[in-house]
Amino acid sequence: MEGVPKLNPADAAAAVRNPLAFIAARWTPSPRTVQRAALAALVMSAVIVVTGGAVRLTGSGLGCPTWPECTDGSLTPTTALSYHSAIEFGNRMLTYVLCAAVGWAIIAARAEKPRRRSLTRLGWAQFWLVMGNAVLGGIVVLVGLNPYTVAAHFLLATALITVAAVMWQRTREGDGAPRPLVGKAVQQLVWFLVTASLLLIAVGTVVTGAGPHAGDSSDVKRIPIDWETVAKLHAVLAWIVVTLTFALWFVLRAVDAPKGPLSRTRDLFLVLLAQGVIGYVQYFTHLPELLVGLHMLGSCLVWIGVLRVLLALRERPEADVNLPGPSPEVTVGTRV
Repeated sequence: MEGVPKLNPADAAAAVRNPLAFIAARWTPSPRTVQRAALAALVMSAVIVVTGGAVRLTGSGLGCPTWPECTDGSLTPTTALSYHSAIEFGNRMLTYVLCAAVGWAIIAARAEKPRRRSLTRLGWAQFWLVMGNAVLGGIVVLVGLNPYTVAAHFLLATALITVAAVMWQRTREGDGAPRPLVGKAVQQLVWFLVTASLLLIAVGTVVTGAGPHAGDSSDVKRIPIDWETVAKLHAVLAWIVVTLTFALWFVLRAVDAPKGPLSRTRDLFLVLLAQGVIGYVQYFTHLPELLVGLHMLGSCLVWIGVLRVLLALRERPEADVNLPGPSPEVTVGTRV
């Protein structure tokens, strides 16, 4: 068995100067490894949303009353603070786990052979979204859980999920030009579905900002509107999304569409039904914390499902390789 090669000074300097290039020159991950790395980043981007919801639902939003420290002069909770501090601090620590998952996706994408710059760009986009949302999370604490900043915090997390889902899809396809699998009418219907889903998510943040779960036991400012009225608008939008999904499934069946778009539309429809049941039950049972948390998880799964339907409308083969051939000016019998 060969020993581990030692690093000479030149190698060490190269590793410090460009660690990603240094790793890529010495390691080639399998396609499955790259796919799993991208999936891990997507899973963590959804987990951080759910744990952030747990912070709000347990009233722990100001468990660490300042940022970036937990308390003045201490990065970690002190013994004088309550369990709310541990919950809020634990959620902050999960950001490092998310960073590790995104970092792993970036490293795996960079080391893949041949190099795919589209994947590394998507990985770095996730990194900067994580950094931006971490800063915004600190602002949320510093402004006392202002509901508008909380809504922006959630929407930026949704943007992270979007990029992570696209990267996961791109790891399982080539870099060739996308080829549509369905007609333009179906594509337009899906874009209506995407737009309605975005409105559904946006109105959901308003429901959160106006609802009873403020995120802390103190007097936290709420959006000054009747949350039940907005919740009913949210329900109407949900039914629109469900109707569009069912219509899409029916149209795909009618035109004998490929299996990919059809199966992903079916999966989205099932997730929407489960999310709808949770939504109505939590509304009529006065928003118990556990159901609200499940509803937040469902929101992430619905949006991922919508993105998967959109991305299933086309295929991307491996990039075409231009092989050298005879000049078109050369004819049979011509001596070159």
